[in-house]
Amino acid sequence: MENESRGQWGSRVGFVLSAIGSAVGLGNIWRFPYMTYKNDGGAFLIPYLIAVLTVGIPLIILEVSLGHKTGGSAPTAFSKIDKRFSWLGWWQPLNSLIILVYYSVIIGWALNYIVFSFTQAWGTDTNAFFFGTFLGVTDSPFNLGGIKWPIFIAMTIIWFVDWYIVYNGVQNGIEKYNKIMMPALFIMMIILMIRGVTLPGAAVGLEQYLHPDFSKIFNGQVWIDAFGQAFFSLSVAMGVYCAYGSYLPQKSDIVNNAFITGFADTGFAFLSGLAVFSILGFMATESGAPFDQIVAQSMGLAFVAFPRGISMMPFLPWLFGMMFFGCLLFGGLTSSISMVEAFASGVIDKTHGDRRKIVTWTCLIGWLVSILFSTGAGLLILDIVDHFVNAYGVVLAGLGEAIAIGYFYGTNKIREHFNPISDYKIGTWWDIMVKYWAPFIMIIMSVINLVAELKAPYGGYPFSAILLLGWVLMAADLIASFILGSRDWEKNISTSRGGK
Repeated sequence: MENESRGQWGSRVGFVLSAIGSAVGLGNIWRFPYMTYKNDGGAFLIPYLIAVLTVGIPLIILEVSLGHKTGGSAPTAFSKIDKRFSWLGWWQPLNSLIILVYYSVIIGWALNYIVFSFTQAWGTDTNAFFFGTFLGVTDSPFNLGGIKWPIFIAMTIIWFVDWYIVYNGVQNGIEKYNKIMMPALFIMMIILMIRGVTLPGAAVGLEQYLHPDFSKIFNGQVWIDAFGQAFFSLSVAMGVYCAYGSYLPQKSDIVNNAFITGFADTGFAFLSGLAVFSILGFMATESGAPFDQIVAQSMGLAFVAFPRGISMMPFLPWLFGMMFFGCLLFGGLTSSISMVEAFASGVIDKTHGDRRKIVTWTCLIGWLVSILFSTGAGLLILDIVDHFVNAYGVVLAGLGEAIAIGYFYGTNKIREHFNPISDYKIGTWWDIMVKYWAPFIMIIMSVINLVAELKAPYGGYPFSAILLLGWVLMAADLIASFILGSRDWEKNISTSRGGK
């Protein structure tokens, strides 16, 4: 099947904005600022930039080139380069689908909080409101506690939007709406940043955010955190860039596009940190509380600490609340539509089925599973699943990708594809990054995660929950990949661009 018959980007801008949209997500807004603060500010940025340059961008180049060269999404691309890796082509989009079923619920939280912003419905105790009133968190992942209807309704709206955009195809859906949402996302974050740095006490937060302790550069954990953040933030090894690359025209500047995507994602994350920490500094100054009592990690930063700061703002708090949660909404949507496309395009390529039917079934099944995450146990289940799919599913899929290309197919074949069509040529350093450096980093990350797992159950959850929602789910994910990869889908698929 030729690339043109599958759909094609209408413009380079459309592809770049969509690729950036996939990378820029919820983690840029709450995880990057917190990781920078946790790892002593400015010193963290050095290993993070090294991680982006040596692992993130090289893998983006690899995945976009693979999709472009073969003219197919991940399942087709990996089966074309070597049928022994067909399972790997399915593993990546299956991981995306697992992430998507809970990611859509978190985006639904942001949609609810946009509404709450108008009246600051979260009140003075934002912690009790978020975990108690809103989420209704139960005492166990097995105690569902019933559906939380505001979350269910918002999650349903998110799935409908994802369905509608991807249903309409590459140009009329994904590209069209990324051209709207991505500029809006950057504009809102810039406005938030300007407002944040002009608040009294903003300097307190920015000092905490950016003050460098360069001695920490010699701390191995800082480097592990930096590479982990870069890996997850850029959405590599999830089948997205392979699918998006397959829709590029014959002559496309892959190298430039990859660097633009990587640096735009990093720039947005840094900008988010300026906005978030300047407002946290304002909160510390206004309340007189120590800064370390103000800052919160992960979701608590977005849904507990930040609402408190919004309520303290002296001018139009509802507007800035709407903008902040609007950023979470748009950032989440641009990422979630890429995950729908990553899986649906694989099924479309392999079955030659109708896009609209496949996207509809993908979203319907995903929506049904998401209902589990809209219950009182949703946050607990989400926490376990998120940890395992990212720490093991995505990282090991990335490791498999680097090994498959580096040691079996040949990085030189990929480089010989993207260099002639790119403005800037890349030398053998790229081969070294893909073949040696990236696998080394991913093995280290996996070993560290596994050692921590063996020392104590993740998050203090019961072993039965860790076993079922963690290890069994990951095993089922991998088995499903092998089953799908073993099927003979390929009989009527045409040869790739440039072949092997």
